[in-house]
Amino acid sequence: MLGQVLVTGGASGLGAAVVSAVREAGGTPLVLDKAAPTSDEVADFESVDLSDTRAAEQAVAAIAGRNGGLRAVVTAAGTDACGRLVDVPGPDWDRVVLVNLLGTAAVVRAALPHLDGGRVVTIASTLGIKAVSDATAYCASKFGVVGFTRALAAETAGRTGVTLVIPGGMRTHFFDDREEQYRPPDDSRLNPPERVADAILFALRQPAGCEIRELVVAHAEEGSWP
Repeated sequence: MLGQVLVTGGASGLGAAVVSAVREAGGTPLVLDKAAPTSDEVADFESVDLSDTRAAEQAVAAIAGRNGGLRAVVTAAGTDACGRLVDVPGPDWDRVVLVNLLGTAAVVRAALPHLDGGRVVTIASTLGIKAVSDATAYCASKFGVVGFTRALAAETAGRTGVTLVIPGGMRTHFFDDREEQYRPPDDSRLNPPERVADAILFALRQPAGCEIRELVVAHAEEGSWP
């Protein structure tokens, strides 16, 4: 039984797809997000800006306390600021690392005492293992998530399940506000987020003692992998 699954970024995109998958599987999806979810599938919600890591920790404690603890955490929240390093304003660059990496770490750190074993699934990106131009902030943050998750898995082995999910591009609103040059040229070569959510659910449902350590999930013709 899945139980209470905390999903960051659960109001939209991959996070919303994970919420739907958890609910369909009989679990209880709990959401941390800046925006309130519009879906009635969400059992509880806490509004928080994950770039404020102390606020993120407080939000985890609040929602876990209201729901009798947690059985799993999925860190699906993410943001980006495309452009050459010298052209991206410093606060925008910093925010990407704050949300994607430090926000992920803050949520997991705060969740561990409430998990009683359980599972953590972090979301990196194919750009966390393959660097490209004009994406220094995103690559730095997602490379960081890869390293953080591998170290976390070593640290919690035998106590908490840890899975690193590395998705390729997905067909979400993530690319909507980008300049044309930073949008995927063909969105038919992007995975629907529901397919990545299915992979996450597979990791969450593993029996005790069995770990899916890392999953790369990408469209067969999407160019960010390999």
